[in-house]
Amino acid sequence: MAEVRTEKNRANGKHHAGVHEGATESGRLSSKQYEKELRLLHIELVKLQEWVVQTGAKVCVLFEGRDTAGKGGTIKAITERVSPRVFRVIALPAPTDREKTQMYIQRYLPHLPAAGEIVLFDRSWYNRAGVERVMGFCTEEQVENFFKAVPLIENAIIQSGIILLKYWLEVSEEEQTRRLEARITDERKVWKLTPMDLRSYSRWYDYSRARDEMFAATDTDRAPWFVVRSDDKKRGRLNLITHLLDSIPYKSMPRPKIKLPKRQKADGYRQPDRPARYVPEKF
Repeated sequence: MAEVRTEKNRANGKHHAGVHEGATESGRLSSKQYEKELRLLHIELVKLQEWVVQTGAKVCVLFEGRDTAGKGGTIKAITERVSPRVFRVIALPAPTDREKTQMYIQRYLPHLPAAGEIVLFDRSWYNRAGVERVMGFCTEEQVENFFKAVPLIENAIIQSGIILLKYWLEVSEEEQTRRLEARITDERKVWKLTPMDLRSYSRWYDYSRARDEMFAATDTDRAPWFVVRSDDKKRGRLNLITHLLDSIPYKSMPRPKIKLPKRQKADGYRQPDRPARYVPEKF
């Protein structure tokens, strides 16, 4: 473990020193510094991927938080330079009529990682403790049963050999308002603004109480909650990815030397006379 920490801290040490140097006048991290730090973390994520594949490790990461907290952007930052066959993103839609009759967590279990996989849940079984509870999609009895069951289920998940990490992305009232208003005026983001977002926005303190009770019932020694401040999305992403890497005992795996082979000779091949249907070059 000491070897692993040392290796990762070499990259992360530079990282922490540079983050504060790259702040803008507003105190937020500059794009230039963010890209520099994210590149170092992408290199470590590739090392993590190789370790997971070669050792058969299983990693499951849950991303929870209020609307606009930056879950999707953080997941995109993590998966930008790795294989989607290793890093699988799970974002389940609303349950079907059949799924509503199942044990609540049942529809999530098939998506847990097998050997050599990292699964990222963009919202998870904790929907029951958050949006479903606040918006009245389940009963208080169902919530209480969930709180009793989930620590036992997560303990079983961990005992099966899965590394389980749970992240809550926290955003302030003011920042959430700013981001939702931006969705109204930005044609690229308007699809993110749903009727549920608007209903949830008006119930800030109901969500606060639900979050606090969820933490009290499900923040355990074996499966703790980690809270990420995300008013500055760039800092939040870097902090979360750094913590994720530090929480997994990966190490650099040996790689064979790569050399491009010689290309075969044309052996009489000629481009056909038939013109290809090229895409118009407008840029």
